[in-house]
Amino acid sequence: MTDPKDREQQADVTRRLLYFLNAPLVEYCRLRGVLPAPGAVRVAIRAGDDENARDFLYEIPHDTVTPYYVPGLLRAVLTGPQLYSSSDVDEVMGMTLIRLRPEEIPPGPEPLQGRALTVALALSGPGDDEDPFLIGFLMHGDGLLRLYVQRTDRPGIIGADIRLTETPATALIASLASLVEEEQYRQPAPDDPHCDLLVDLTNW
Repeated sequence: MTDPKDREQQADVTRRLLYFLNAPLVEYCRLRGVLPAPGAVRVAIRAGDDENARDFLYEIPHDTVTPYYVPGLLRAVLTGPQLYSSSDVDEVMGMTLIRLRPEEIPPGPEPLQGRALTVALALSGPGDDEDPFLIGFLMHGDGLLRLYVQRTDRPGIIGADIRLTETPATALIASLASLVEEEQYRQPAPDDPHCDLLVDLTNW
């Protein structure tokens, strides 16, 4: 792999899929690995229970989808019947290799846990260890995520409620530090002993 863009995309897909090592992508389908290939990423999946499991290797060309869409693409492939031409199926390392055509497959919806993970990761980068902003979270209600944040220049913990949507709330995440300071969103938190006040950003 010599193309820097391919290397960058490969690394990004690998990082995004690492979190699925602890939980199935979909029921009875577990991540086995992420492999580099010329112009593509290959994702190894074990499908089925232990006694009847089969290993598949799904090849996704780098120039068809961004890394963000890869988990949703895999969910769609793993949960519904798919038809593949014989030229798209091969055998590699004892696994059935299937070359996907992402432009023909609408991605499956991301579960709430995946959306919560995206938000939490965006707010808790590795550089925040000494000066953390996000100090906790709780999924609650109907697709709601409460983020527990603390400003280093202000005392107290703020609970910020956001609505988990299909796509990452990039603008909301980028603005969160200033939004929690705006009086119009603030309210008391009598039912939550883990924060000093609440900020309602569910309609932001």
